Amino acid sequence: MTRSGCDEVASESVVTVLEAQSDLAQFFAKVRTYADLSPQAEAAWTAILRRRDLPKDAPLIRAGDVPSAYAFVVSGLLFQHYTGPAGDMVIKYFFPENRIAASVTATMLGAPSRFGITAIEDCVLLEYDFVAFKRLVDAFPDMATFYIRYLERHWIIEKEPEEIAFRHDDALDRYRAFIEAQPDLHRRLKQHHVAAWLGITPESLSRLRRAIAYGRR
Repeated sequence: MTRSGCDEVASESVVTVLEAQSDLAQFFAKVRTYADLSPQAEAAWTAILRRRDLPKDAPLIRAGDVPSAYAFVVSGLLFQHYTGPAGDMVIKYFFPENRIAASVTATMLGAPSRFGITAIEDCVLLEYDFVAFKRLVDAFPDMATFYIRYLERHWIIEKEPEEIAFRHDDALDRYRAFIEAQPDLHRRLKQHHVAAWLGITPESLSRLRRAIAYGRR
């Protein structure tokens, strides 16, 4: 290998190391918003993390898969979806940066997932095996605290109002609430993604947008 070739390899290696350090810093900064971790717990968790690049439109999980890992979203955007009775796509959830993308129930039970998870944008993920993670949860009380608080916030506290809204609010009210609560996410989504999340057709969504633009209910 020439000197210039060696320099290029060395430069790429430095970039890779710096990217990995940045990804880990982002990951643990987010984790600490739920619970402080000891250096020992952080080192143990770092040891089971694996970086993964997932291109746009690629599946993280396919419906029917038995998932075994969770994935922290360093950058990019994914969505959780299933096929409705009429064969249409229904979107259940979006996973932007700093969220953990997973088919949680299927992973916990070691059962086939009812849902798929697909990348809307090119993604960088930090994946970790669920069984290995549970061993760390049993070994480190601070990791157990993180796990409980994460599930409480995102799978109980956040989900209950959403489920009530889907039962009792009409599509226009839900769309307005979504825009107000998550304007940055809304701007990143295509019209068919928003429509599939609301449970309406893209044409119906166009009518809702016109109603909002003209100040109608």
